[in-house]
Amino acid sequence: MSTDSEILSRLETLNAIGVALSHERDLATLLERILEAARDFADADGGTLYLVEGDHLRFEVLRNDSLGYFMGGRHGAPIHFPPIAMHGPDGRANDSMVVVHAALTGRTVNIADAYDAEGFDFSGTRAFDARTGYRSQSFLTVPMKDHDGHVIGVLQLINAKDKAGAIRSFDGAIQQLVESLASQAAIALNNRRLIDQLEALFEALINLINTAIDEKSPYTGGHCERVPALTNLLADAVARTTVGPLADFTMDEADRYELKIAGLLHDCGKITTPVHVVDKATKLQTLFDRIELVDTRFEVLKRDAEIAHLRGELDAAAYAARLEQIEDDRAAVRQANTGGEFMDDDRIEALRRIARHSWRGPDGREQPFLSADELENLCIRRGTLNHAEREIINHHITMTIRLLEALPWPKHLRNVPEYAGGHHERMDGKGYPRGLTREQMSVQARVMGIADIFEALTASDRPYKPGKTLSESLSILGRMKLDHHVDPDLFDVFLRERVYLEYAERFLPPEQVDAIDWHRIPGVSPELAAELTARDAAG
Repeated sequence: MSTDSEILSRLETLNAIGVALSHERDLATLLERILEAARDFADADGGTLYLVEGDHLRFEVLRNDSLGYFMGGRHGAPIHFPPIAMHGPDGRANDSMVVVHAALTGRTVNIADAYDAEGFDFSGTRAFDARTGYRSQSFLTVPMKDHDGHVIGVLQLINAKDKAGAIRSFDGAIQQLVESLASQAAIALNNRRLIDQLEALFEALINLINTAIDEKSPYTGGHCERVPALTNLLADAVARTTVGPLADFTMDEADRYELKIAGLLHDCGKITTPVHVVDKATKLQTLFDRIELVDTRFEVLKRDAEIAHLRGELDAAAYAARLEQIEDDRAAVRQANTGGEFMDDDRIEALRRIARHSWRGPDGREQPFLSADELENLCIRRGTLNHAEREIINHHITMTIRLLEALPWPKHLRNVPEYAGGHHERMDGKGYPRGLTREQMSVQARVMGIADIFEALTASDRPYKPGKTLSESLSILGRMKLDHHVDPDLFDVFLRERVYLEYAERFLPPEQVDAIDWHRIPGVSPELAAELTARDAAG
């Protein structure tokens, strides 16, 4: 029998366990702690925790000190026992088994000696004992009920021991304590399940938004998947760092989940961005690529030259030279239309010269060969977006922040708007939308900035460019470090921890993963270049 002092001590322990269970986020660990707490209360040699799954009881955690069983839960070996059916093929209840009886009736079963018990089938237990030499004697089987009174699991303890180690029955006081624990555990378990379901629903809604963006533009779907992955790779690498300015940065599981959600939502504002801007593959593209209209004008110029030649206004040499110039101009316009990293002044001046030519339109009037809008777009120095379209694209981050800040974030996700909204800021304060400096930004937001840029550089599913190789992408990223665009310390971690390579192995095709001459990558110190070169040589 338990003494009053023992009962009081166990009640205090029960309260402490209840608090601990309510704070446990991991389901497997929670189940493990429930069973271990029950065994400690009852000084039980063994025990099993089952969860109700449809019409079956599934083994979740199994422990037995005498037999050395340590299975299930977060830290145990996998359990390969099949689930226990609660009804037979004929639909009759399988309540001759103690755990099934407890699950179906919702009542505790306390058996002093299984070998003397009546009304239950212990043939399997006796066969097990015969094989192992164990004696399964006292059983305490307690249903776990949620707040609605539904049985969601069963807690079964085996062989209570006295102080001398002899097997005894589970007394009434212990039964009450275990029942109280089972009640608290069921509520904690149910709450954990509800939280998991809400988180799953929340993530499904996020994926729904990303799917909607993907449906608008197939070129953003992969981006919404890859940026969160790269963000978490780099954040984990920073958390591993033990030297340098970022040595004190740490992350727990809650921090990682918050950053994951921010990564998934970092471009949610693009749901408001017009498709023709997001998908603008060439400089002259609006709802269609206007290069075809310009091509038609070149054909008109060729026709006019041919007519002039037939009329004797152009001799053969002049006619041939005229056709050659028209084709050269056509090639220059088509090349300019494709976009790229940089367009120099000579190419822009050539376009302005072409624009000054005139042609006779369908209405018979003379007009400039290129309209002011066409010339403006063809003279875009980088990429395919003009200033107005760039402003439209940039507005997506303002919308992202506005949408996210309007949500009632719980405490453990309160930083999502800041993390997601900062990936277009620069370390020197010249970014957008808020012009934040490095000191005004969290490490997580700076991490996401690098992830967003590197993913965009290497992505092969953009309409306006092919994916760049690792060496090209790292060279551009290195120049951005020197230009105070990205965080220099994070750039070094990105390289030293080989985050770029882990990402490449997961997401890039082999032809983009080229050899890197670290001494030629901008922003890499000679010491780091030597270290990375030696590491690459070692494999």
